[in-house]
Amino acid sequence: MTTKTATERSALGRKILGNRGMGEFLLDQRAFLALFVLIIIFALMSDSFLTTSNLITMTKHVAYNALLAIGMLFVIITAGIDLSVGSTVGLSGVVAGALLQGWEITVFDVTLYPAVWVVIAISLAVGALVGFINGILVTRFNVAPFIATLGMLYVARGAALLLSNGSTFPKLRGEPELGNTGFSFLGVSRPLGIPTAIWIMIIVAIVAIILANRTRFGRWMYAIGGNPRAAQLSGTPVKKVTVWVYVISGLCAAMAGLIITSELTAAAPQTGDTFELNAIAAVVIGGASLMGGRGTVKGALIGAFVIGFLSDGLVLIGVSSFWQTVIKGLVIILAVTLDQVQERLKAYRAAAQAAQAVKQEAKEREQQLADSGPRA
Repeated sequence: MTTKTATERSALGRKILGNRGMGEFLLDQRAFLALFVLIIIFALMSDSFLTTSNLITMTKHVAYNALLAIGMLFVIITAGIDLSVGSTVGLSGVVAGALLQGWEITVFDVTLYPAVWVVIAISLAVGALVGFINGILVTRFNVAPFIATLGMLYVARGAALLLSNGSTFPKLRGEPELGNTGFSFLGVSRPLGIPTAIWIMIIVAIVAIILANRTRFGRWMYAIGGNPRAAQLSGTPVKKVTVWVYVISGLCAAMAGLIITSELTAAAPQTGDTFELNAIAAVVIGGASLMGGRGTVKGALIGAFVIGFLSDGLVLIGVSSFWQTVIKGLVIILAVTLDQVQERLKAYRAAAQAAQAVKQEAKEREQQLADSGPRA
């Protein structure tokens, strides 16, 4: 009777472990499943959703958030957060707009009109500088990432307003006689029929995947997010890596700002408002943990597609902008909740496997004692 009960319990344990494994698998693939469900729902509700032109347009919109999500992912993997990316989007665009309008040097009574590549380089450098300051505040002054980047959110937005005097820089096509034309290629041109923004998203994603999965820098990121103290003791340059992930986040935000400014051919200081929330939502939906140490570039990209297709799909079927905000908020809450459920399932599975291993070890020990006992 006892043996039968133990067998039944063992079978039940294996069954539970198997079910938990399937549950974890579904949770791991939740972003892809959510994207698939969204595509099916919107395709049934609108005939124009799956048209080639609409898919390209939606993917172009996704590209902005995908760039932000990739940068945010690196920060979140190290158990940080970057709330300043939306303001960096606006600041980089305003810097580009100001340079394309002409840089007046009153001392020499001249106005400089930099070439487009110089404008892009300076704007990206501004984004990197914002990220660098965030990293220094976090690593050197031990300011909590939430507080440091929240402060930079206001600083960057304020700098954009000061630089533009609160107004918009219009008509950024440049002048041929000044040699600063060509800025529109970032947001308007379509190499091989695909918008430049999508090509940039693909290139950045490939570089990010290689960086995260094939380099020491990537291993250091995950180690810092998993256990910063242990990573430091093992020789990982924690402070240097942390600064660099914020610099990468700033660069990605600046690139997104340049693309948006190029598409609109105008630079407004309000551009990028609340973009940081979309980036965080995309990363969490993609399976990254806000506690750090877990997340993939592929997941962040799928999360960005979920957010982008959801927003554009709701617009396409005529849902009120107020309800769009509510639905997006519910999706974020659901994503975080599922992340917590996944963590609990993994903890339960690990505990069950450990208990099963202990039982198996005890059983083998009893068997050894029985085999080595006195013989008649």
